[in-house]
Amino acid sequence: MLKPVEAGPAVVVCNTCRLSPDRREDADGRRGGALLVQALRRVQASDPAFAEVAVQEMPCLFACQRHCAVHIRAPGKVGYVLGDFTPDEEAARAILTWAALHAQSAEGVVRYAQWPEGVKGHFITRTPPEGFVCS
Repeated sequence: MLKPVEAGPAVVVCNTCRLSPDRREDADGRRGGALLVQALRRVQASDPAFAEVAVQEMPCLFACQRHCAVHIRAPGKVGYVLGDFTPDEEAARAILTWAALHAQSAEGVVRYAQWPEGVKGHFITRTPPEGFVCS
Protein backbone atom coordinates (compact mmCIF):
# COMPACT_ATOMS: atom_id res chain seq x y z
CA MET A 1 0.00 0.00 0.00
CA LEU A 2 2.87 2.41 0.71
CA LYS A 3 5.17 3.29 -2.19
CA PRO A 4 8.61 4.78 -1.48
CA VAL A 5 9.29 8.25 -2.88
CA GLU A 6 12.32 10.48 -2.62
CA ALA A 7 12.43 12.49 0.60
CA GLY A 8 12.29 16.24 0.22
CA PRO A 9 9.84 19.06 -0.38
CA ALA A 10 6.72 17.84 -2.15
CA VAL A 11 3.18 18.56 -3.17
CA VAL A 12 1.27 15.30 -2.78
CA VAL A 13 -1.94 15.42 -4.81
CA CYS A 14 -5.04 13.33 -4.29
CA ASN A 15 -5.43 11.98 -7.82
CA THR A 16 -8.95 10.68 -7.13
CA CYS A 17 -10.43 13.96 -5.86
CA ARG A 18 -13.65 15.30 -7.29
CA LEU A 19 -13.60 17.96 -9.99
CA SER A 20 -15.87 20.26 -7.96
CA PRO A 21 -18.32 19.99 -5.06
CA ASP A 22 -21.05 18.80 -7.42
CA ARG A 23 -19.08 16.90 -10.11
CA ARG A 24 -16.81 13.85 -9.88
CA GLU A 25 -15.32 14.14 -13.35
CA ASP A 26 -15.11 16.35 -16.40
CA ALA A 27 -16.91 15.53 -19.68
CA ASP A 28 -14.07 13.18 -20.63
CA GLY A 29 -14.30 11.18 -17.39
CA ARG A 30 -11.18 12.69 -15.78
CA ARG A 31 -11.16 13.32 -12.03
CA GLY A 32 -10.28 16.78 -10.73
CA GLY A 33 -7.27 15.43 -8.83
CA ALA A 34 -5.82 13.84 -11.97
CA LEU A 35 -6.31 17.13 -13.85
CA LEU A 36 -4.60 19.03 -11.02
CA VAL A 37 -1.60 16.65 -11.17
CA GLN A 38 -1.29 17.38 -14.90
CA ALA A 39 -1.54 21.16 -14.36
CA LEU A 40 1.07 21.06 -11.56
CA ARG A 41 3.49 19.11 -13.74
CA ARG A 42 3.03 21.49 -16.69
CA VAL A 43 3.66 24.55 -14.51
CA GLN A 44 6.61 22.89 -12.77
CA ALA A 45 8.20 22.01 -16.12
CA SER A 46 7.79 25.60 -17.33
CA ASP A 47 9.51 27.32 -14.39
CA PRO A 48 12.87 26.31 -12.84
CA ALA A 49 11.86 28.06 -9.58
CA PHE A 50 9.70 25.00 -8.84
CA ALA A 51 12.35 22.35 -9.54
CA GLU A 52 13.08 21.62 -5.86
CA VAL A 53 9.44 20.74 -5.09
CA ALA A 54 8.40 17.26 -6.21
CA VAL A 55 4.90 16.69 -7.54
CA GLN A 56 3.71 13.34 -6.21
CA GLU A 57 0.30 11.72 -6.39
CA MET A 58 -1.68 9.15 -4.47
CA PRO A 59 -5.30 8.05 -4.25
CA CYS A 60 -7.39 9.75 -1.57
CA LEU A 61 -6.04 12.09 1.08
CA PHE A 62 -9.31 11.59 3.02
CA ALA A 63 -10.32 15.23 2.55
CA CYS A 64 -13.41 14.13 0.64
CA GLN A 65 -15.57 17.04 1.77
CA ARG A 66 -13.16 19.27 -0.14
CA HIS A 67 -12.30 18.77 -3.82
CA CYS A 68 -8.83 18.91 -5.43
CA ALA A 69 -6.84 18.43 -2.23
CA VAL A 70 -3.05 18.56 -1.84
CA HIS A 71 -0.63 17.94 1.02
CA ILE A 72 2.44 20.20 1.10
CA ARG A 73 5.27 18.65 3.08
CA ALA A 74 9.03 18.66 3.66
CA PRO A 75 11.21 16.79 6.16
CA GLY A 76 11.28 18.41 9.61
CA LYS A 77 8.68 21.03 8.69
CA VAL A 78 5.03 21.63 9.45
CA GLY A 79 2.90 20.18 6.66
CA TYR A 80 -0.38 21.51 5.31
CA VAL A 81 -3.43 20.08 3.57
CA LEU A 82 -5.23 22.45 1.21
CA GLY A 83 -8.29 21.92 -0.96
CA ASP A 84 -11.11 23.35 -3.06
CA PHE A 85 -8.90 24.18 -6.03
CA THR A 86 -9.92 24.46 -9.63
CA PRO A 87 -7.62 22.00 -11.42
CA ASP A 88 -5.98 24.54 -13.72
CA GLU A 89 -2.59 26.16 -14.22
CA GLU A 90 -3.49 29.27 -12.21
CA ALA A 91 -4.16 27.14 -9.12
CA ALA A 92 -1.11 25.00 -9.86
CA ARG A 93 1.15 28.06 -9.98
CA ALA A 94 -0.21 29.34 -6.65
CA ILE A 95 0.26 25.92 -5.02
CA LEU A 96 3.82 25.55 -6.33
CA THR A 97 4.72 29.12 -5.37
CA TRP A 98 3.56 28.53 -1.80
CA ALA A 99 5.26 25.10 -1.70
CA ALA A 100 8.56 26.65 -2.83
CA LEU A 101 8.30 29.26 -0.05
CA HIS A 102 7.48 26.47 2.40
CA ALA A 103 10.57 24.53 1.26
CA GLN A 104 12.78 27.59 1.79
CA SER A 105 11.41 28.31 5.27
CA ALA A 106 13.10 27.07 8.44
CA GLU A 107 10.11 25.25 9.95
CA GLY A 108 7.48 25.25 7.21
CA VAL A 109 5.90 28.53 8.25
CA VAL A 110 5.36 31.03 5.43
CA ARG A 111 4.49 34.62 6.36
CA TYR A 112 0.95 35.49 5.24
CA ALA A 113 2.25 38.54 3.38
CA GLN A 114 4.12 36.14 1.04
CA TRP A 115 1.14 33.91 0.26
CA PRO A 116 -0.07 33.99 -3.34
CA GLU A 117 -3.75 34.95 -3.59
CA GLY A 118 -4.55 31.56 -5.08
CA VAL A 119 -3.93 29.67 -1.81
CA LYS A 120 -5.69 32.03 0.58
CA GLY A 121 -8.83 30.39 1.97
CA HIS A 122 -7.76 26.90 0.83
CA PHE A 123 -6.03 25.64 3.99
CA ILE A 124 -7.75 22.71 5.72
CA THR A 125 -5.24 21.54 8.32
CA ARG A 126 -1.61 21.69 9.40
CA THR A 127 0.36 18.72 10.65
CA PRO A 128 3.51 18.84 12.77
CA PRO A 129 6.51 16.84 11.63
CA GLU A 130 7.29 13.60 13.43
CA GLY A 131 8.83 14.24 16.86
CA PHE A 132 7.39 17.77 17.18
CA VAL A 133 4.22 19.66 17.99
CA CYS A 134 3.57 23.31 17.22
CA SER A 135 3.76 25.88 19.99
